[in-house]
Amino acid sequence: MSAGGSQTVPLRHRFLTRKGVRLHWEVAGPLEGSAPALGPAGSGGAGDQGGKPGGPRPLVLLHGFTGRAAVWRPLLPELARRRRVVAVDLLGHGRSRTVAGRPQPERYRMEAQAEDLLAILDRMGLERVDLLGYSMGGRVALHLALHVPERLGALVLESASPGLASAQERAARVAHDEGLAAFLEAVGIRAFVDRWEALPLFATHRRLPRRVWQRQRRLRLLNRPAELAASLRGMGTGAQAPLWDRLARLAVPTRLVVGERDAKFVALARQMAARSPQIQVVTVPGAGHTVHLEQPEAFLQAVLPFLEAHGAEAGGQGAGGQGDRALAEAGPGG
Repeated sequence: MSAGGSQTVPLRHRFLTRKGVRLHWEVAGPLEGSAPALGPAGSGGAGDQGGKPGGPRPLVLLHGFTGRAAVWRPLLPELARRRRVVAVDLLGHGRSRTVAGRPQPERYRMEAQAEDLLAILDRMGLERVDLLGYSMGGRVALHLALHVPERLGALVLESASPGLASAQERAARVAHDEGLAAFLEAVGIRAFVDRWEALPLFATHRRLPRRVWQRQRRLRLLNRPAELAASLRGMGTGAQAPLWDRLARLAVPTRLVVGERDAKFVALARQMAARSPQIQVVTVPGAGHTVHLEQPEAFLQAVLPFLEAHGAEAGGQGAGGQGDRALAEAGPGG
């Protein structure tokens, strides 16, 4: 199992305009065995619908704040080897943005973005998928799992949280994110990315290979200040309704991947697992917040067997069970 290297995976770019925004996503993986589309005939593009009958479910990837669909490309040779992969630019990032006028934060809220993702699945004719979300994308993924579990087969959350439990915490975070958004609008994308990359959350990035760090920075710099500011205001952790009290009703098999050096999210992962028997925690040694970037091999080892264990479209929960949970708690090589 290897991540990236010199391999490249052909991509199909898709767009959808709805409710004042244009959404973009990238599709990779096998084209065989398309399923009937749920949206307008042919709207997903030739061969973009489901995978082979009885084969692995399509996998949807959601990036974090300042990211875009392209962040997942180094992992596509493995992720898209046997299944369709759909990497989405969440609104405010990459090529997903407001069509005309100034971005309005209300349109960027969690509930609206969840509707956008369902519209993308319907456009592609994907009735049921596996979902992998990192950080901000993990919050969106968890929201979907708790509100439309019938659309998901398995869920992978990387360094994600259910939001902030108390109103006081949420108010403080909203004020903090407003300050960040105002700073971004005042100084522009480059100075903002400098400040963002200096956060203690990303201290482990100093150990990244230079080419990996440079690629990550280049992708961040491609974002638009007004769009990122609207995302901060509409989709920040303080702006979302907390999901802590709903975790006990989580019905989707879930693997939560965290980096050993990310103490805050290791603690959050354990708190989340204590509230739901569906959640298994994998702690990856030597990694910080961005496990997929810092330890891609270990990340794939944590993700791919879990998705395989939870089966194809026609399958049930697979062979996860309590034995898998105990193994997951130890972490790869732990």
